[in-house]
Amino acid sequence: SMRFSVLASGSSGNACYVETAEARILIDAGLSGEELIRRMEKAGIDPGKLDALILTHEHIDHIRGAGPLARRLNLPVYINGLTLRRALRTLGNLSRPVVFRTGQPITIHGLCVETFTKCHDAADPVGIVVHADGARLGIITDLGRSTPVVEDRLQGCHALVVEFNHDEKMLDEGPYPLELKRRIKGPEGHLSNAQAGGLLKTLRHDALSTVILGHLSETNNHPEKAIQASEQALSGSRVKVLVSDQACVLPMMDVAA
Repeated sequence: SMRFSVLASGSSGNACYVETAEARILIDAGLSGEELIRRMEKAGIDPGKLDALILTHEHIDHIRGAGPLARRLNLPVYINGLTLRRALRTLGNLSRPVVFRTGQPITIHGLCVETFTKCHDAADPVGIVVHADGARLGIITDLGRSTPVVEDRLQGCHALVVEFNHDEKMLDEGPYPLELKRRIKGPEGHLSNAQAGGLLKTLRHDALSTVILGHLSETNNHPEKAIQASEQALSGSRVKVLVSDQACVLPMMDVAA
């Protein structure tokens, strides 16, 4: 079976761990290397058994600890070419970089990682679907708007990590400067609760069992508002909904086909 845990999600750092009996990967490493190791150990994960690190884009809240962690654990780092170019200064020397093309699947000990393009203000950001033995986990945060590509790639997932970044009214009335508000609300920014709910409604199906609400703004959102939007989208289903945040490691969860 496939299992996963969201170690952190939000503008201060993001990381998601996925494992099968044969493979163990970390998707993004936006906390310090020391903190990532501490959180993995807290979740009962042995960092020394990681097989790979996969980076979705170059923003610091996704790559902060990637270089130190990769060097400490001698990990291959899977990254597309444009992201590598932009991230090089932060990452430092990588002994085992593995450059992939967006859209190219990655296979690690039988675990397949599909990558696809998404709209965000980064060089070449990717969404991800991880699958093994029919079980599918989709991870889509840092998304300015949904697209047919996103909706097509995420169809049929049994578990999803979806961005519910902001409540539109809270953002409009909040303390952020106008330029930052425009960036967040823009087509290359972040999904609002309403937009994320719309995407979830498109992706819901009878075999979807778990949805993690990710990348909530601490300033422009409340977990209750995000949950309400997700429940409206999933009305009548038995999907388990959890909210991830910066401070807490979510428990390991099964992804069952």
